[in-house]
Amino acid sequence: MRRDFERFIKGTCIDISHEGKGVVKAKGEIIFCDGLFVGETADIEILYRRANVLFGKVKKLYNLSDKRIQPKCKICSSCGGCQYQQLNYQEQLVIKTKRVKDALERIGHIKTKVNPCLGMEDPYYYRNKIQMPYAKDKKGNVCYGFYRQNTHEIIPVKECVIEDKRASSILWDIKELIKKHNIPVYNEDSRQGILRYVLVRTSYHFDEIMIVLVVSKINFPGQRNFIDALIKLHPEITTVVANENSRSTNVILGNKEKVLYGKGVIKDSILGCTFEISASSFYQVNPIQVEVLYQKALDLIDINNNEIVLDAYSGVGTIGMIASKNAKEVISVEINESSHRNAKENARRNNITNIQFYLDDAGKFIQNYPGKIDVVIMDPPRKGSDHNFLSAVMSRKIKKVIYISCDPETLARDLEELSEMYEVTYVQPVDMFPMTSHVETVVLLSHRKADDYVEVEITTDDFPITSAELKATYQDIIEYVLKKYNVKVTNLEIAQMKQKYGIKERECYNKGKDNSKYLQPKCTKEKENYIIDAFRYYKMI
Repeated sequence: MRRDFERFIKGTCIDISHEGKGVVKAKGEIIFCDGLFVGETADIEILYRRANVLFGKVKKLYNLSDKRIQPKCKICSSCGGCQYQQLNYQEQLVIKTKRVKDALERIGHIKTKVNPCLGMEDPYYYRNKIQMPYAKDKKGNVCYGFYRQNTHEIIPVKECVIEDKRASSILWDIKELIKKHNIPVYNEDSRQGILRYVLVRTSYHFDEIMIVLVVSKINFPGQRNFIDALIKLHPEITTVVANENSRSTNVILGNKEKVLYGKGVIKDSILGCTFEISASSFYQVNPIQVEVLYQKALDLIDINNNEIVLDAYSGVGTIGMIASKNAKEVISVEINESSHRNAKENARRNNITNIQFYLDDAGKFIQNYPGKIDVVIMDPPRKGSDHNFLSAVMSRKIKKVIYISCDPETLARDLEELSEMYEVTYVQPVDMFPMTSHVETVVLLSHRKADDYVEVEITTDDFPITSAELKATYQDIIEYVLKKYNVKVTNLEIAQMKQKYGIKERECYNKGKDNSKYLQPKCTKEKENYIIDAFRYYKMI
């Protein structure tokens, strides 16, 4: 196949992308390059083109930025987990502040002050959740580590410098024990073997460690002897859980679990509240910075004892329970059953009685809830919130909203929708993920006064086509999903989603003779979410 680009291009980095890649403009091309920082000039080997962007790697550096440092990790340039290991920590914070500001202006069309990102005193060994794939290398030896970027090739690692130090020796000994007890690692191609991943969860405030063995069969030969040997080597482990995942998927955890040792949960605390954490519970991975994040959010929202607070996307109930100390009542809504169950147990453990728990989708709940809500605290997943939830917040005219986000781009998209009735009054990035390109942000939104905006009713009678038809082409949507999620969607899948969500579309030609069934398979739920995200980005829904 003939390349439509030069193999080697020399250029100077002018910016950093939101994924932490150096941005180069040279020979009429935009190039994204790992491990290249602003001001550095390099020979870049071009690897591939995606949409209108070239992706490459550094072959030769001609000058080094004065912000570049010697990394603690020897494999940081190949594993892809830490984009900024070779960058001065203060410069990392500057880049993250800029990322938030750029996203708000470029995507959300919001110009406001963004406060400097709050960093850590020691930005290493902070993660309380570690997950490693186990497999065989090319020589047939059992190994574990991280996937090389954009591949399923494992790069062996004995210690990760951003993960809890206690995990390293446990992961190594598990590798030795599965060989001794003849427990085969899983092969993704043949779909044979037992052990796929090991997940380690550690408690910062208590001496508790959970091991989750992600296996193809929840009961496997040698299980009891293996667990006994592991606990003998590491008595600091307080619980071991088997999680069955036999699906061919990139999702690590399955739905079926069995407790092999201990209680099946560990506990940790945030700002004086104690929380129970299961294998699948969402819980912030940085136990030091989560207290910085939550304290900032609570200081901004200034809850009083007459206010009713909705804690949406509540996980195991962390910030809602902390907020309950000052609120009249907290309503906690979470869609994950395991997290919902943990949240109720957490309230009981902390003797909190002014909080109600609902197992529900946040958008559906707020639309149907008949009671009063004064304040919303929302901490949605990386994909952001949805139109149903945001429109319900606006229709209820809730006076204060705190939005906690781990993705500045989806945050900006949602804030643009909320800006119809809300003013962004404070933006504070917090570095929850040092050495990586990720950043958490807490935003305070205040309801606008009646004279701050004018409601206008517009009819579409004079428009011959829908606004959605003007927003984006099929290729735009394909490129958006590919760039953001590294997943290829098809024209047919986009057409199916347009039909499902009521976007005007010509009749699909892939129907059966009875005109009722598609000949092609339907779009998966995962791809549906990605396409719907693209629709929202282009204002099609």
